[in-house]
Amino acid sequence: MASLRQFKPEESWQAPEGEPIVRIENVTKRFGTFYAVDDISLQIHQGEFFSLLGASGCGKTTLLRMLAGFETPTSGRLFIDGQDVTDVPPYARPVNMMFQSYALFPHMNVADNIAFGLKQERMPKAERRERVAEMLSLVQIEALASRKPHQLSGGQRQRVALARALARHPKILLLDEPLGALDKKLREQTQFELVNIQERLGITFIVVTHDQEEAMTMSSRIALMHEGRIEQVDPPRRLYEFPSTRYAASFIGSVNLFDGYVLQQDDDQVLVQCDDAETRLLVRHSQPLVPGMAVTVALRPEKMRVLGQLDADTPNQLRGRIKEIAYLGDVSIYHVELPGGKRVQFTQSNVQALAEQPLTWDEEVVLGWSANSCGVLTE
Repeated sequence: MASLRQFKPEESWQAPEGEPIVRIENVTKRFGTFYAVDDISLQIHQGEFFSLLGASGCGKTTLLRMLAGFETPTSGRLFIDGQDVTDVPPYARPVNMMFQSYALFPHMNVADNIAFGLKQERMPKAERRERVAEMLSLVQIEALASRKPHQLSGGQRQRVALARALARHPKILLLDEPLGALDKKLREQTQFELVNIQERLGITFIVVTHDQEEAMTMSSRIALMHEGRIEQVDPPRRLYEFPSTRYAASFIGSVNLFDGYVLQQDDDQVLVQCDDAETRLLVRHSQPLVPGMAVTVALRPEKMRVLGQLDADTPNQLRGRIKEIAYLGDVSIYHVELPGGKRVQFTQSNVQALAEQPLTWDEEVVLGWSANSCGVLTE
């Protein structure tokens, strides 16, 4: 999975002296007996493009609404730029929110929609006009200033909503599924634009999304949420390559999971007996594990390669038959059934333009991978 971001050697969240612009301390939100957010603590730093990622109902939107002031925590505290804002009303917080529906005023043209918040703040007319022009230029819709929302495409309405949200120069911009209403092509294009705008302005963006590719593409860091709790917080590459739990491995991208138990550990290599695959797997893992301990080996499909023949004495090799093939243009996905009935996936890049698949249905293949290409999960 690609990321648009090129990181400096030390990012804001890694610097020991870096004071977080958002600090969430043991926040819980309960609706009756249902815990929408369950004892979450989190720090977000100045200039981050931070994503709250998870399936529907995981609590990410509730957490965002508490940051905006639209919901009050049942317990815990919220701090923005060092100030306790737990009980501060939305209009008094240094944040702005861009809603999934965009919520544009249908009777106002584009320029008036952008100027609305500035007018409410009683910004002088000349300064307001200058700020609107700045926002129109920022999102590249100068020619649309006099149009009404119904005269705009979905992508154009999204730009207007973004410009309106940024017009007040908030310290933090909250975005609730900002690209959900766009088609795939436009969504991919807009991801680049959002990242570029955020980097130019230096404003902290906090985005709620259920789209893992969207989060992986745009984010400096991602908080993966599950059932009201945070499963893992990491930059996209680390979240993908080194998931900390079985849920994190399964939610981000595709993964093969092999259940087994530890046979032995030598330095930073662990030998795992995986009965469901009828094989032993060698995994690089630096943390100490106890022999006999139940673990799961996680292996991404693209880490596997097709070998010429099976070497029974070499770990990390499997033999099976191809049962399903999905051709996606740039890659092909193969589902392979092992002798014991377990199915695994592997992918191959379609580097050359071929009239036929290089591998076909019911063909026997031997798959292999290195110890560095998989990981051990203990949760």
